[in-house]
Amino acid sequence: METSTSTRKRLGRPPKVARSNGDTRSALIQCGMEMLTEQGLVSTGIDSVLKRVGVPKGSFYYYFDSKEAFGHAVLDRYAEYFACKLDRWLLSPDQSPLNRIRLFIMDAQEGMARYQFKRGCLVGNLGQEVTLLPVGFDKRLEAILQDWQSRIAVCLKLAQASGELSPSTDCDTLSAFFWIGWEGAVQRARLCGESAPLKLFCDEFFARLSP
Repeated sequence: METSTSTRKRLGRPPKVARSNGDTRSALIQCGMEMLTEQGLVSTGIDSVLKRVGVPKGSFYYYFDSKEAFGHAVLDRYAEYFACKLDRWLLSPDQSPLNRIRLFIMDAQEGMARYQFKRGCLVGNLGQEVTLLPVGFDKRLEAILQDWQSRIAVCLKLAQASGELSPSTDCDTLSAFFWIGWEGAVQRARLCGESAPLKLFCDEFFARLSP
C-alpha cells in the first residue's frame, strides 16, 4: 500500500497547475478510476493519465511512490465509491429488500450503457490480470469482493425475514453466487456491447428465488 504523501518526503517535481496538491492527487486517482474501468492497470500508461489530467510527467512521483502505489490508491477509491453505491440501493427504506437488488442491477445496466459498455468493474478488470499484478493485489481484490458479498447477504437476510425468501435459503452462499455471476455478466456485456447478459443474469438469479 502507498505511504501518505504527508508523512514521507515527496520525490519528483511539484505540479505546475492551478490546483492544490490534494486536488491534483485526487484528480489523478479519479482519472485512474475512469481508465482502469476501461482497460485495467497493466495496459494503462502513467503518461496517458498525466496527459489527461494536465500534470507534467516528472510530477507523478510527487504524489505516488510507484505505479503499484497508484494502482492501490485507485482501487481504494473505487472500493469506497462502490460500497457507497451499494449502500444507497441496498439500504433504501422505501423498497423491499429484493427490489433493492433489482434496482441496483438496473442502475448498473444504465451506467454501463451510458459509456457504451466500454467501462466495466474495476475489480473485475484487475481480477482478469491478477497474475500480472504485483503481490498483494489478489488479497485486496478478494477482500473487496467479500465486502460486497456481505452487503448483498445482509439484504437477502432482510428479504428472508420479511418473507420474500424461504427460511431455508443460504443467503451467504447465494450472495457469493450473485457476485460470481454478476462479474461474468459485466465482462460479457462489454464483449458484446449490450445489456443482454446483465438482463439474463438478473432474470435467472431472481427466477431461482422462492418465498
